[in-house]
Order: sequence, then C-alpha cells, then structure tokens
Amino acid sequence: MSVDLEWVAVLRHGQSAGNVAREEAEAAEADVIDIAERDADVPLTELGREEAKAAGEFLAGHPPDLVVTSTYRRAWDTARLAAPAGVPIVPDERLRDRELGVLDLLTSHGVRERWPDELRRKRRLGKFYYRPPGGESWADVVLRLRSLLRELSSDHPGARVLLSAHEMTIFGLRYILEGLPEPDLMRAAHATEVPNGSVTTWERDRDGAFTMVLAQEVGHLHATDTSPTADDDAAEQLS
Repeated sequence: MSVDLEWVAVLRHGQSAGNVAREEAEAAEADVIDIAERDADVPLTELGREEAKAAGEFLAGHPPDLVVTSTYRRAWDTARLAAPAGVPIVPDERLRDRELGVLDLLTSHGVRERWPDELRRKRRLGKFYYRPPGGESWADVVLRLRSLLRELSSDHPGARVLLSAHEMTIFGLRYILEGLPEPDLMRAAHATEVPNGSVTTWERDRDGAFTMVLAQEVGHLHATDTSPTADDDAAEQLS
C-alpha cells in the first residue's frame, strides 16, 4: 500500500480513569474492571491531562499539518490539550480502540475464569487473527487503519499527520508502514511498552518507504516533570 504522507505520528492518549481502574482490578485479582462509563466515554485523569499538555510541548517543536483523533473521549481530550494552536483536529471513528466484545471489562484473571474456551481459541489462532465474540481482531483494526491512511493520502498528499489514538494504533501502523510480518509484529508487541502520552513517529524517504524515527518517546514528559504511565488491555496480555 502506498501512503502519500511525509510524516506520521501517534500520540497515545494520557492516563485515563480506565487505566487506573484496570490496574486496581488486576492487582486485586478481580474478574471485572469497575468502570461506570462505556469505553468511548472514559475520561482522562488529572495526570492524564498533564501528560497531554506535556505532549503539546513536544508538538510545538514538531507541528503537524493535521491532527486526526479517535472519537473516544480520552483520545479526543488528549488531542485538544496537545495540538498546537491553529492546527485542525478531525475526529475519525476508524481510530477508535480495539473492541473486545465479550472480553470487555474483564481482567486477565476474569478471562481465564469465565472464557477458558476463548483463551484456547486465541492460542490456536494467534493474537493477530483472533476475534473475540462481538469484538475485533488485530487484523480488523489494520483494515480500518488502511482505509484511513488511504483517505488521508488522497485528501492531504504530502502532509504531516498526527493521530491521537490508542496503543493498538502503533502496532497496526508498524504492520502497514514498516511492512512487519505477523511473527515479527507479535514479537515487537510483546517486547514494547507504550506509555500514556508517548509519541511514536515515522518519516517517509525518497523511495516512499517509512522508517520509525521515534519509538514511544517520553522525553517531553520527563522534561515537564510529568510521570509516564502505561497500561495494557487485559485481553492483550494473554498469550
């Protein structure tokens, strides 16, 4: 797939109330994560807002032409707090987080206890192609990202685009932009932590190939005395 963009970056949303609730539930070995809102409405914590503002310091020195944000509140609020003044912010539902279906709100303990057959099915199919009932596989998310990149290339050729989104977005873009085969992508995902408020960037060379230039950069967080935080979906933690 040809992507006609000069620079692509992903800003992972700041710490959310869901991140905190997930950590507490995992630590307590509870089955269910106590989140009142639907996933699309989970807000940033105060620390998450500070992480987003710190990311704004980074973006002031690396301004995008356009910010495209997930329609989920935590990512949209991050975009509003981080985007340089005057840069348009466009919401796009194709950047939403991966939908987990019946595994939504379950901890890793909860998945093992309540859906052991699904865990076995995931191990047989592999993480990339496994789709929980009512949810999405990694491949499904990649298809949405391909559609978005194709549209951005057509409407904004040669632009510098920042995506305010989720952890999964980064791995999907590695698959598309870098052409990582599935086994390499899975190894990279297993070894990679994506902190809240981190920035990952790719640049296109003269031949049209993309190279990752910054990988989960958090220097702007340390520079503003903002604590980096990280949290993975429980369903993603299960191998």
